[in-house]
Amino acid sequence: MLAVLQAPPGAPGVYRLPDTPVTALTGERMDVCGFAGVAPRGPVRAPVFDEHWRDGVPCVEPDRPRRRTVAVAVESFDAYRRLFGGFEGPGLLPYAVAAFFEQGGRRAYVARIVHHYDSAQDGTGVSSGVLDGVTPAAKLVARNEGRWGDGLRARIDFRTRALDFLGAATGSLTLGADSDVTAGTLLRLILPDGTRVLRFVAQVLEQPDPLQPRTQRRALLEASVPAVPDTAETVEATLEVDDGEGRRERHERLGLHRAHPRWVATVLCYESELVWPDANWAEGSFLPQSVELIVPATGPQQFHGGADRYADIEHADFFHEKDWMPQEEEPGNGVQAFARLLDLAALAVPDLYSPLALPPSESILDPVSVAGPTFERCVDLPPPAMEQETSSGELPNLQLDPQLPGDLAQIIELQSEVVRFAEQVRDFVVLLDVPPGLSHRRVLEWRSHFASSYAAAYHPWLQAARRDDSRDRLIRVPPSAIAAGIIARLEIAFGVPHGPANALAREIVNVDEQVSPARHDELHPLGVNVYLKERDGVRLTGARTLSREAAWRQLSVRRLMIMLRRLLERQMQWAVFEPNGPRLRGRLTQLLTLYLRGLFRAGAFRGAAEEEAFFVQCDEALNPPPVMDAGRLIAEIGVAPAEPLEFILLRLSRDGDGTLTVEE
Repeated sequence: MLAVLQAPPGAPGVYRLPDTPVTALTGERMDVCGFAGVAPRGPVRAPVFDEHWRDGVPCVEPDRPRRRTVAVAVESFDAYRRLFGGFEGPGLLPYAVAAFFEQGGRRAYVARIVHHYDSAQDGTGVSSGVLDGVTPAAKLVARNEGRWGDGLRARIDFRTRALDFLGAATGSLTLGADSDVTAGTLLRLILPDGTRVLRFVAQVLEQPDPLQPRTQRRALLEASVPAVPDTAETVEATLEVDDGEGRRERHERLGLHRAHPRWVATVLCYESELVWPDANWAEGSFLPQSVELIVPATGPQQFHGGADRYADIEHADFFHEKDWMPQEEEPGNGVQAFARLLDLAALAVPDLYSPLALPPSESILDPVSVAGPTFERCVDLPPPAMEQETSSGELPNLQLDPQLPGDLAQIIELQSEVVRFAEQVRDFVVLLDVPPGLSHRRVLEWRSHFASSYAAAYHPWLQAARRDDSRDRLIRVPPSAIAAGIIARLEIAFGVPHGPANALAREIVNVDEQVSPARHDELHPLGVNVYLKERDGVRLTGARTLSREAAWRQLSVRRLMIMLRRLLERQMQWAVFEPNGPRLRGRLTQLLTLYLRGLFRAGAFRGAAEEEAFFVQCDEALNPPPVMDAGRLIAEIGVAPAEPLEFILLRLSRDGDGTLTVEE
């Protein structure tokens, strides 16, 4: 940390710099939601980076461990499509993420779920292709599995720059002090007879200049040349990668040797979103096939071998392979990949089970025209010749029918496992979907299996139509995804104390099931948040948790307490090494009181005065000498969260003259 003296010192001595104390506590972000589901592409099986594995070198060593599930932040649905594709797959994940951003969400974490084979099959299903124009052959591998990789095309081109040198020998060049040539740079040397040869720089040495008071640089070649070169050029590569669907990358000023600071393999590992280098050449080097640096045209299909292995995905793939504990330093796989995200506030799992397969994509063909200059007799056109539509694949191992008692029990167990994970971490709320198609009695039965303030339930499923989807039908969208966007929208507009309900769902056409007023009256007190079709649209009417305790029944209360715990854990770390005494206790009390006072004025707490709304105690009574001698500091913070106003009582009275009066 850079510290500055407030006044110039006088006599020589040691001067104390002014403190830079924490002057105020700030809120924690609570509008971010995580989504786990099935996508046609997206980051999976990513290399692990930790203290045991070097950073800044190619990261594709065969023995390097890989993390099956990776949670990636996206700031818009366009960013999601760039990484994970669109609606062409069989999962509900893209519909859920699109709905979140349409409702007003601004940031989401997305984790693509793939099957855990625990064998060499983990590395299959990934497309690969050979880079033309270099030797030895350099294979590139699609960044992740899926048929999308078969559309990849990669091309390398070379450019040269004239290199000025002060002197030359058959095995070295003498360069100026300002030369940017480094070890691993490829040189094209032109000999006196016009012959061109390629050589890598093996090492660059600093040496004194015999004629001037400065240093020179001597570039040693990996192999000598037949004669002293007349001229020299540096050779750099440009690699362009295109996936055929509008995603393009251009990597420039690349080196062709592992010692180069921009070695092709290293750049691809850390900068590309489309391809990896193959491990067989990632620690080596390659040369242009032609000393003239001519690159042949690539074939019609450069990459092969991609496969969409949707049918292999199982319910177990949504969780870590073995028991995961919050004390572990690294996040797990499946939903446990969201464990170490500092700003995550909600979690939805739209593809945890598949109640109904999506309709197939429909191809729009140009109609055949037989119009001519004159009227002719009508004729029957033969059916158009077209290939049979290939299904994008279903999710047979994820399909569960809520109408079947056994399947409903399995759905409940899967959702309960996600809730148990949230209760372990205690840092976000799980948004659950009431299984579709259940009778009212069975909805009540489903509800009876949950009793957590870290979970909220939404009912019924909603219908949406998208203009950018090739499925020309209404799609049933999980209601939790729309709720996540509404929560984010209201959090951004009003803050955590505001109950995330009584808001219209954007871009929603209809509800999958109409909930009658009588059913709504029964579901709301039980904590099932219902969407109702109204004249103005579809409205989310509730914001309750699934807790059975009255103190935790409001979602805003649980979210407020999560935010306060985050704030205390993350913004009070500065106090760990402070001297434990009255000065520290007073400072803590002041900071916490000021922050809670701001929440009180924003309406987050009950009570007419601060004394009724919150308290902060950090005094000698809580910190007697034995506690202080043990190096501990104890502060007690009490708050009385305000619950949202759910019911407004209107009194209708009739006067003797027949006048009707409505009083609130």
